[in-house]
Amino acid sequence: QVQLVESGGGLVQAGGSLRLSCAVSADTLNFYNIGWFRQVPGKEREGVSCISGWEGATYYADSVKGRFTISRDNAKSTVYLQMNSLQPEDTAVYYCAAGVYGSKWFRWEGQYEYHKWGQGTQVTVSS
Repeated sequence: QVQLVESGGGLVQAGGSLRLSCAVSADTLNFYNIGWFRQVPGKEREGVSCISGWEGATYYADSVKGRFTISRDNAKSTVYLQMNSLQPEDTAVYYCAAGVYGSKWFRWEGQYEYHKWGQGTQVTVSS
């Protein structure tokens, strides 16, 4: 059973950067799509980015394109989310999630695509 642990959250000033890590307990990341989502109290959880299984295709929400970069280190079984030019509206709890790779109808931003979630890490951006 795959497990995910996020780290790297914290408090940063607007314009600053953070790198989130998602350690995945799996034999290989190739079997899983790994997504990053975020949630603000009172709002729905939203998709931020995703890296797919075998081909490593990357996806981003429009709100973070050009500022966030998702990557993975297969040897360390870890997925990263590099967040630059952070803004107060990026403040949220960030979650990583794993879904089995291979669905023909894969929609990276759909929470239903992911069957395992981490516990979340808080990111706070001050103005």
